[in-house]
Amino acid sequence: MSGHGDGASGAVTVLVVDDQRLVRTGFRVILGSDPGIRVVGEAGDGRDAIELTRTLAPAVVLMDIRMPNMDGLASARVILGETNSRVLMLTTFDSDEYVYAALRAGASGFLLKDVPGEQLIAAVHSVAAGDALIDPSITRRLIERFAIAVRPRTEEPAQLATLTQREREVLRLVAEGLSNAEIADRLVVEESTAKSHVARILMKLALRDRVQAVVFSYECGFVVPGSA
Repeated sequence: MSGHGDGASGAVTVLVVDDQRLVRTGFRVILGSDPGIRVVGEAGDGRDAIELTRTLAPAVVLMDIRMPNMDGLASARVILGETNSRVLMLTTFDSDEYVYAALRAGASGFLLKDVPGEQLIAAVHSVAAGDALIDPSITRRLIERFAIAVRPRTEEPAQLATLTQREREVLRLVAEGLSNAEIADRLVVEESTAKSHVARILMKLALRDRVQAVVFSYECGFVVPGSA
């Protein structure tokens, strides 16, 4: 992981992207209340977001999905393809299809726009630290969508053969949306053990983070919706 965006202060640098100025101001005030976060810029559409990410190199881009000129999804694809910044998408309850596309593009997670301030702050820290973030209420609906959209393959992808039995077990729990702490509880192991299992799984499967692991698990049929 690169240490960009951490600056001398050690604060997580954030670019706030939303087409509504009041919303941007609200996010700036909430994030600014945490001494460990520094908002380095704001953008009102996807094009500006790309330009500012290139010049400011924020650790995290907090991005609304629906915007004029260039939406958050198209912008996220460019940012994730060109920079080391992580993208945390903001959504409303009616945007499931965008959320799925954002995760496939490599976003580190997504939150509902009306999330409480302390959860927003925790989410930014989590994503900056390399952890993915999925709002459980969205995850459940997303998984239901997978059931309709995905027809599991009859053969498992070759990469799965590289996983140990325990790693396969951990991957199933990741696909359920469980955190490292929850996985540790379920398997009765230390949290550090769960974390190293997840890290090895991501390395073996060449996946960016645990959100990608969830998408991979359902798309290849390793986990079937409703079976968890």
